[in-house]
Amino acid sequence: MAKHKILFVARMYPSIKSPVPGIFIKEHAKAVSLYEEVVVITSEYSREIQSIYKIEDDMKEGIRVLRVWCHKLPIPKITYFISLWGIFSAFRILLKERWRPDIIHAHFYSAGVPAIILGKYYKIPVVISEHFSGFPRRMIKGFDKLKAIFALNRAELIISVSENLIEYIQLYGIENIFKVIPNAVDTKVFHPASERKFRTTKKLLLVASLIPIKGISYLLESLTKLKEKRNDFLLDIIGDGADKKRYEKYAYELGVQDKVNFRGLKTKEEIAQFMRNADIFILPSIWENLPCVLIEAMACGLPIIATEVGGVPEIMNKKTGIMIPSKDKEALSAAISYMLDHVQDYSKEQIASYAKRKFSLEVVGKRFDNIYKKLLHS
Repeated sequence: MAKHKILFVARMYPSIKSPVPGIFIKEHAKAVSLYEEVVVITSEYSREIQSIYKIEDDMKEGIRVLRVWCHKLPIPKITYFISLWGIFSAFRILLKERWRPDIIHAHFYSAGVPAIILGKYYKIPVVISEHFSGFPRRMIKGFDKLKAIFALNRAELIISVSENLIEYIQLYGIENIFKVIPNAVDTKVFHPASERKFRTTKKLLLVASLIPIKGISYLLESLTKLKEKRNDFLLDIIGDGADKKRYEKYAYELGVQDKVNFRGLKTKEEIAQFMRNADIFILPSIWENLPCVLIEAMACGLPIIATEVGGVPEIMNKKTGIMIPSKDKEALSAAISYMLDHVQDYSKEQIASYAKRKFSLEVVGKRFDNIYKKLLHS
């Protein structure tokens, strides 16, 4: 049977210069590409672009990506409308090649605007996946609110990564059909180590952007309390961000610089290796939707300590780890201390098996495939 043609229109998508933004969309594209033919159109802003916009055409891991680079102007709304025109131009390139999508799948409401316009004009069904934590944080106002209402109310279907996010989207007056499909993990990259290592000093791991919403200050403060009682741990922090130097300085001021290693940005393959070498994964975020790093850590068999925020409670249970309130350094310190003493009670095999059954590319891709087929046959 011939594969359907699925066009992803994405607000962000990983590039060589920016490998992190939109990584979860890339994983969804990889999942869908197991069953359908996927092309991605995405747009980015840059002051380095001399023309109003330009289109780069490339293949990334077997998926064609048309990246629209728009010249960033002082007036954001004008830049946004230029990006719309660039996306329409990229779409026309596909049509000239006789590649007409069966379904347009937008990611984020801002990408949903051009997707809806194209869908209405060419009579193509449009679905929108919404990932934005700005909904529960009540950050969407003014022109952005108009874009969200315009796009999300006109899609055939809205897909969310969590039930929690759906509740907050609906508070904006969005009335539509909703489905939940979680983020995906490549279990060929993220899998447990072949042998379990037993060591006196346990390795803790955090993978996150180094920004305040990830709760890194609370983690460093919790380690200060933990260090007063025990010395059998080391923390690796993978990631980069505007506050990296501040966190490095703060670790020194707290006296835990000997317990924390800031490792910088790493590739997915390198992160997977860090996870296989770790004993416990920690994510102390103040807010999350459905973090990819949690399901990647699970796929590697790591027990997890995470804050009970956003969609996290929807994917964790007692067999996968411990949930604590956000911003609670005492609870975080106590959870780490407990896990250091009981990490052997968590089954790496069971945690990894759970992640594979729920979040593998094959499972998530099939769920998208079923939705596409229902839409096309309705």
